[in-house]
Amino acid sequence: MIKNYKDLEVWKRAINLVSLVYAITKGFPKEELFGLTNQMRRCAVSVPSNIAEGWMRQYRKEYIQFIHHSLGSCGELETQIIIAADLNYIDKDSRDTCLEELTVIIKMLRALLKGLRK
Repeated sequence: MIKNYKDLEVWKRAINLVSLVYAITKGFPKEELFGLTNQMRRCAVSVPSNIAEGWMRQYRKEYIQFIHHSLGSCGELETQIIIAADLNYIDKDSRDTCLEELTVIIKMLRALLKGLRK
């Protein structure tokens, strides 16, 4: 039984993704602190935050809008992970782990959207 957004598996996975992104960006060069590091962390935090904010809204249409925001943040983060790997800030395994988790979260968000539209 889902009583609030914290019961949603997609929210839980998105929270875990935040921890993963913080861990991998910890090793980024110091000159990236206000660049790619900050941007990746903000995008990662945005995914579960928008799920929560949408849940708290009064209307289903608003919830759908916030799920779309989460999906947008996933797209941004995916791109930034690829860039970080291309710059050799993260290794292939870390890149693949993050991208695989993002793929799962994206699929779950799309399924949530489908359910909300019914």
